[in-house]
Amino acid sequence: MSLRLSTVILPYLRWHEGGRSAWQRAEQLGFHTAFTYDHLSWRTFRDGPWFGAVPTLTAAAAVTDRLRLGTLVTSPNFRHPVTLAKELISLDDISAGRVTLGIGAGGTGFDATALGQDPWTPRERADRLAEFVPLLDRLLTEDSVTSEGTFYSAHEARNIPGCAQRPRLPFAVAATGPRGLRLAARHGQAWVTTGDPKLYETGTPEQSVQAIRGQAGKLADACAEIGRDAAGLDKILLTGFTPDRGRPLESLDAFVDFAGRHAELGITDIVIHWPIPDSDFAADEKVFERIAMEAPAQLR
Repeated sequence: MSLRLSTVILPYLRWHEGGRSAWQRAEQLGFHTAFTYDHLSWRTFRDGPWFGAVPTLTAAAAVTDRLRLGTLVTSPNFRHPVTLAKELISLDDISAGRVTLGIGAGGTGFDATALGQDPWTPRERADRLAEFVPLLDRLLTEDSVTSEGTFYSAHEARNIPGCAQRPRLPFAVAATGPRGLRLAARHGQAWVTTGDPKLYETGTPEQSVQAIRGQAGKLADACAEIGRDAAGLDKILLTGFTPDRGRPLESLDAFVDFAGRHAELGITDIVIHWPIPDSDFAADEKVFERIAMEAPAQLR
C-alpha cells in the first residue's frame, strides 16, 4: 500500500482571514486527511486566537468535498462521551462520512486544568481513557445507551440516526503504553504515535526509528492477544515531535528519506503540520507544497 500523506491545520486563523483557504488548499494539494488539534489552547498559542475543533471541522466540511477530516487528538481532559458522540454524529453527517476521530489520554497542559480540576496523573488519565473509549464506541453504534461508570455515565442517551460511516466513524487511538495500545487493538481502526517524547531533546533520528519500531511491535502483541491482525490497523505518525523536528520539511529529498524510513516500520500515514510562521512549525510554504504534490508518488 502506498504511504498516505496528511496534514494538521492548527485552529489559530480566523475563518475569513486564512482559515477557510487553508482547508481548501489542503484538498487542492491532494492530502488524504486534514486534522486539527482538539484543545482549548495550546502551548505558545495560548495568548492568541484559538478556535474550537468541532466547529472548525464542520466549517471545513462545508467548503471541501473529498478531503477527510479529523482530530489529533481528542481527549477526556474536557470532553464527555455523551456530548462528544452527538457532535461527532452531526459532523459525520455534514461531511458525508469523511471524519476520523483521533483520540488519546491527553496531557498536563492548559486543557488539564481549564475546568477547574487538578491535573490528572498518567495513571488517572489512562483510567479515564479506558472508560471513555468503549462508551464512546457504544454511543456511536447503538441507538440508545445506558451505562454507569466510575467516571462517565449515560442514561438512555439517544443517537439516532448514528454515523454516516458504518458501523461508526473510525477511531485513531494515540498510545504508547500497554493500556492505550490494548485500546487501540480492540477499538481502533488506526494507531497514532508521535515517537518517544523522551528522545525529543537529546535523542537521535536513529534512536527514534528504533523506538517507533518497538512501539509497533507492542501494538502487534496487543492485537495478537485478542486474535486481531495488526496489519488491519492503519499506523499514523504525527511529525514534529521526533528528534528530526522540522528537518524533514527542509526539502523534498529530506522528506522522502524521512518518510521512507518510517514506511519500512509499517507506518501507513505521515502527518505534517501546515506551516505557521514564527513558530515551531515554521516551514517554507513552497517546499511544503512541493512535498504535498510530489512526495506521495515517490513513496509508492
